[in-house]
Amino acid sequence: MSGSLGSVTALSRAAAEARRRDAELWPVLAWQPPGGELATRRSPAATLMVDEWQRMARQRLLDVLDEVFGDVGPGTPVHGLVVRGTPGLSLVEVADRDDDVLVVGAGRRGWRRAFSGRVARYCLSHARCPVLAVPPSPLEETLTAAHRRNSWHLPLDSRQLS
Repeated sequence: MSGSLGSVTALSRAAAEARRRDAELWPVLAWQPPGGELATRRSPAATLMVDEWQRMARQRLLDVLDEVFGDVGPGTPVHGLVVRGTPGLSLVEVADRDDDVLVVGAGRRGWRRAFSGRVARYCLSHARCPVLAVPPSPLEETLTAAHRRNSWHLPLDSRQLS
């Protein structure tokens, strides 16, 4: 639940699944200290920052939930969870019951797929419950193409964004 377009798409689908199943929604934001756990153990200053990083992760989760659902909410009970750890392992550990359904973003399509979707692949191969891998939104592909054109300073025809 990083707040990326892919995770927001997965969150929306998870909310729809929770409503359909009359279940609770447990959005999870997994975080790690900058530089990873090893860097934190090596630096005394980093251990002082752990509480702040945890607070920032909680705030990020609240901000994303507010952006996606606003004041109306998802239409099902929500229990946001912030976990310190790698995303794939954290998600698999949280969704540990047979009747859970783990919803994850499937990553990008095309040639860059080999370098993305690691979390989804991890969850698909390690989860004890069913996993729903949500493909990227078509909007994500359109925005990526527009960003690429902008970074290459190529003209952009707004009709291509429809």
